[in-house]
Amino acid sequence: MRRSRTAVLTAAAAAAVLVVTGCSSGSSGSSSSSSSSSGGGTDAATKSVVNVSDKKGGTVTYEMRGTPDSFDPGNTYYAYIYNFSRLYGRPLTTFQPAAGAAGNKLVPDLAESLGKPSADGLTWTYKLRAGLKYEDGSPIISKDVKYAVERSNFAPDVLSNGPVYFKDLLVDNATPYQGPYKDKTGGLNSIETPDDTTVVFHLKHPFADFDYLVSAPQTAPVPQAKDTGADYVKHVLSSGTYKFESYEDGKQLTLVPNTNWEPKSDPIRKQLADKIVVKMNIDQATVDQDLMAGNAQVDLAGLGVDPQTQAKVLQNQKLKSQTDNAYGGRLVYTAINTKVAPFDNVDCRKAVQYAIDKVSVQTALGGPIRGAVASTVLPPDIPGHQDFDLYATDGNKGDEAKAKDALKACGKPDGFSTTIIARSERGPEVAAATSIQAALKKVGITVDIQQYPQGKYFTDYAGVPKFTQDKNVGLIMMQWGADWPTGYGFLQQIVDGRAIKDSGNSNLAQLNDPEINKLIDDAAVNTDQAAREKDYAAIDKKTMEDAVYVPLTYFKVFLYRPDSATNVGSSPAWSGQYDYLNIGTTK
Repeated sequence: MRRSRTAVLTAAAAAAVLVVTGCSSGSSGSSSSSSSSSGGGTDAATKSVVNVSDKKGGTVTYEMRGTPDSFDPGNTYYAYIYNFSRLYGRPLTTFQPAAGAAGNKLVPDLAESLGKPSADGLTWTYKLRAGLKYEDGSPIISKDVKYAVERSNFAPDVLSNGPVYFKDLLVDNATPYQGPYKDKTGGLNSIETPDDTTVVFHLKHPFADFDYLVSAPQTAPVPQAKDTGADYVKHVLSSGTYKFESYEDGKQLTLVPNTNWEPKSDPIRKQLADKIVVKMNIDQATVDQDLMAGNAQVDLAGLGVDPQTQAKVLQNQKLKSQTDNAYGGRLVYTAINTKVAPFDNVDCRKAVQYAIDKVSVQTALGGPIRGAVASTVLPPDIPGHQDFDLYATDGNKGDEAKAKDALKACGKPDGFSTTIIARSERGPEVAAATSIQAALKKVGITVDIQQYPQGKYFTDYAGVPKFTQDKNVGLIMMQWGADWPTGYGFLQQIVDGRAIKDSGNSNLAQLNDPEINKLIDDAAVNTDQAAREKDYAAIDKKTMEDAVYVPLTYFKVFLYRPDSATNVGSSPAWSGQYDYLNIGTTK
């Protein structure tokens, strides 16, 4: 469904747009002032950057269980690839390399400053920095930014993983734009490039978070002549500090320094390592061992150590002193698919809400150190959060009687059968699904657990409405983090009915509530931050009334920080992960 919003601001409101955007301005993008030259201690990297160093040389090794959706900046929707891709793809803006709250500061990246909105908030203008070059020495120009947005938002048959905020926000052509692979001669009229250093976006309605939106890797430039569509992932043309040397799908990515990167055009990056290697499909226990042995510097997925390693680390004070435990604006939840019977009935959904033993799920996920029991969709560290619990049970351990009453109300007093899916590489997620299976069995709901690989979870399985409906997938395990640290950045893609896509969908419940959609619209155009946050709280409450998501835990990372890694800081902007921009090695 297309979005429809009123787009006219009063003069006073238009002035407020400038005030809102001005709050996050500041041009330099220098490194955090909170830093430490030592290895820190327990949770040190959540407060300051530890092992600060400009030491060059060595190989920084990233390892991960499973594979990402894509290393193509225009075809990804995992936070860790948003983070990592900045090594070879520079968006218009990004978050300051820093730890803790300082890491939430938005700074210019490819652009020389944050955006300049028009008085009515409908036009945003960005000027590119001088002297920008790709790895081959060719200049980076504004048309490449325009093309990057077009390919990532208007070609779902080729690039389906990422969100389509731009498609929904930008004024469409008179004849709907079909994307660059189908329309090879035209382009989207609402992105103008009057010269090689200027990009102008024309919006359907004001959008106060636009500077946040252009921090997405979808604005990392792509020259049309170099684009190979779905195969572009094999060699992304670098605009950052590192470039592709080799790529083996599902095995390894190797990056080497981009010799045409100019420090004077990039005040936030360092180019320290001689090589960066990403090893994929590594067992999590092996990743943990390699980190503790100093043979790897970073767990790329940033979800934390496995349960066995966690137990070992917590019993050893030396190991524990090299860990960081932080919230990162993330929620672990079970989506209830409203398009699969009997979950098209709200009382059947409420039965699941009441039946689940959240303490058991919390234990399966690693205990309190990996997250607090949740009762809302919006996490406590996202502005707009309010505490409430519509489905409270004694000790958060579930209530069989209330669940059975809800089953009677939905016409299923004897229960029913359904399927729950989870990502095969995520052991704790599968364990949580097993806990849910046991709790639902007690009230008569029989659950079959199916596992699918995380690299295709959204393109082929959980994010494909036709698949979930055809396979009777009523319950879907999920972890979600904010696209940017505001209520809109967290909520819109998972609660807005107009965000549902045929593939790469994040609204797993297929929720399409007109009241929620209107609240999303109201928040998008409102220049009053307090009023926006009130809307986000109302969206949260209405979503829980619809009973489409079962909040399980407010996720916390538990990361191990090896001595061999330098410039390590955990940032809420990256869901509590380490900021990957400037990590080096002492080895």
